[in-house]
Amino acid sequence: MIYLDHAATSWPKPPEVLAAMADFLERAGGNPGRSGHRLSVEAGRIVYDAREAVAELFHAPDPLRVIFTLNATHAINIALHGLLRPGDRVVTSGIEHNAVMRPLRGLEGPPLSSPQPPSLPYEGREGGETPPFLRREGGSGGIGLAIIPCHRDGSLDLAAAERLITPGTRLVVLNHASNVVGTILPVAEVTELAHRAGALLLVDAAQTAGALPIDVQALGIDLLAFTGHKALLGPPGTGGLIIGEGVDTATIEPLLRGGTGSRSEFEIQPEECPDKFESGTPNGVGIAGLAAGIRYVLRHGVAAIREHEVTLIRALAEGLANIPGLKLYGPADPTQRTATLSFTVAGRRVSEIGLRLDEEHGVLCRVGLHCAPAAHRTIGTFPEGTVRLAAGLSTTLADVQQAVAAVAEVVAT
Repeated sequence: MIYLDHAATSWPKPPEVLAAMADFLERAGGNPGRSGHRLSVEAGRIVYDAREAVAELFHAPDPLRVIFTLNATHAINIALHGLLRPGDRVVTSGIEHNAVMRPLRGLEGPPLSSPQPPSLPYEGREGGETPPFLRREGGSGGIGLAIIPCHRDGSLDLAAAERLITPGTRLVVLNHASNVVGTILPVAEVTELAHRAGALLLVDAAQTAGALPIDVQALGIDLLAFTGHKALLGPPGTGGLIIGEGVDTATIEPLLRGGTGSRSEFEIQPEECPDKFESGTPNGVGIAGLAAGIRYVLRHGVAAIREHEVTLIRALAEGLANIPGLKLYGPADPTQRTATLSFTVAGRRVSEIGLRLDEEHGVLCRVGLHCAPAAHRTIGTFPEGTVRLAAGLSTTLADVQQAVAAVAEVVAT
């Protein structure tokens, strides 16, 4: 079996991750922060060590501003629903995942008419030309949303970004890399535009955490959402939100309220981080596995992981480019993308290609819209989508070569 679905979740997990989770349940299965006995204290220590591991990886200055969540979607919703108020202006890109687009559409307020899929709001043009930006207002009482168009390869139109990120903008939301074509967006440049306009920047790092170097302080990122089950090599059900020191947490309303193990004498939510945003018993066993995955990434070095994945995506793109009738999407330069690549074949359904790759060749991939209709409208593959191949740390060059041969055989027959 050749597993090429790392953009959905990484597999297999390192043995250290499995061992850390088993160890938590066997040796420290208490409720962290809820009791004073030895099992609770040990569980709390493991959770705090995980915060420190996250802070080390992303160069975050304060581990207590690392908020653990179920995944990146959960983290994004904490930020969006916590920060935004009716009348706020938000700017995002035309290649976002539904983890961003659905909560933003919901925050626009009641729709002015029955919901319809936007026809051409994000679509780029060949040759680098892009259409005018879309500004789609919701009904009364919602936020205002402006969308920066992207080119057909998924790259951001920076000139349009500069026009759209204007004074009065409350928040800019940007994915670090597309989950469909792997295009890496210019976070540093957008951060500068956002801060110049007085806006905060929320980065969706679901596709890049653990695969690309990320320094939240150097990049000036205000809020960073990450998931644990992809390139961080942790288990599903883990992720987090890093809140920068420049963000006043008093301005963020918690998404959930409940028991935190602290300030139990009060029936109102505590204001201290991380408790303000972490109600209920945490996923201690998952967090233990996440910490082990992060330490595994740190030992290998993110720069070395990135070099490995660039080698893989270069070989994959070059091999697939030689197959007649196959069309590749995304940037031609492998250094401008993650190890994720999408393609279609003229006259063939993506579902058929994906099924045959699995059943006949043992190549596991993902087909369809990848929970990102905005991205597929941008690259021109809506509504059917693409075949997506996504390599990861455990992928070898031999895996890539065999996958290319399998695609060639499926396309030829």
